[in-house]
Amino acid sequence: MLNVAQTVQHHRFGSTSDAAAATPAGPAEQPDFVCVSAALRRLLLQAEITGSRLRLASIEGEAGAGKHLLAQTIHARSPLARLSFCRRDAREWLAMEADTASLSGTLYLDRVDLLAPTGQNLLLSLLKVLQNMETSGAPTRFLLLVSAHTPLRQLASQGHFLPDLAFRLTAVRFALPPLREHREDIGPITQALIERICRRYQQPTAVLAPGALPRLLQHAWPGNVRELASVIESAILESSTGVLRPADLQLHQTHHLPTETLARGAAAVPDNLTLDAVIQHHIQLVLELNRGNKLRAARQLGISRSTLYRILSGQDSLTR
Repeated sequence: MLNVAQTVQHHRFGSTSDAAAATPAGPAEQPDFVCVSAALRRLLLQAEITGSRLRLASIEGEAGAGKHLLAQTIHARSPLARLSFCRRDAREWLAMEADTASLSGTLYLDRVDLLAPTGQNLLLSLLKVLQNMETSGAPTRFLLLVSAHTPLRQLASQGHFLPDLAFRLTAVRFALPPLREHREDIGPITQALIERICRRYQQPTAVLAPGALPRLLQHAWPGNVRELASVIESAILESSTGVLRPADLQLHQTHHLPTETLARGAAAVPDNLTLDAVIQHHIQLVLELNRGNKLRAARQLGISRSTLYRILSGQDSLTR
């Protein structure tokens, strides 16, 4: 098993194509996964532990939380990484394409929680066929991943999903938390999004102006990472300077975290409330969100790296 620290890489969480075409996922195309929080690190560790023998798993989480890219990450860490990765709508695939004989690589069935009873029965029959193939000793080079917004066992307990199917699909379950529950990832994910979007539009990498990151941290992100990607892309396209100011971030004002939630998730306020102490506290917060990268932190703070070094060493102060 790989060292967990080696698996914690940048994951390009931005918008992805809904096209159903199969895509090879060789080593050069292995998706990265930005994870600073313990919650996301546990998911990567789970993928490492189960990857070599995984045949079936569910990925559950809210819309826009990153289920598709987590599925790509699981595929890339599996023995099938050099085979195809195919994303399909579960309802369409079961109605038009379901054929166990042609299955190879990783099939990612999206939104199985929306399956009608007929589709659920079809999927259950498919799983039984695949299980029989495996127990008979037939070679299988196939991984089935399914996604759901609502936990499948919850749906089964409410009578909306076949219990047998729910239990089979969730024997291995990846529960992806909403972005508001791992806010320490917002800074690194935002930086990864900025770099990816600027590369796409072939322009210099934009930077966050002072005050922009705290504004992002205060938002509740009901649309999760997909909403964050949209906000960052709009800000980059509308900025004429490459500096993303707080006013450039088009956030829905009705979706902010409660004060008590912010208090629990943010670093403790320093006892010394002099301006120098507050500045030092904010600098440490930005450094933490950038995982100690001083150049990136300096850009977000709007100061040079040499100034940042002087402030950290106590040789300089922004208030003098």
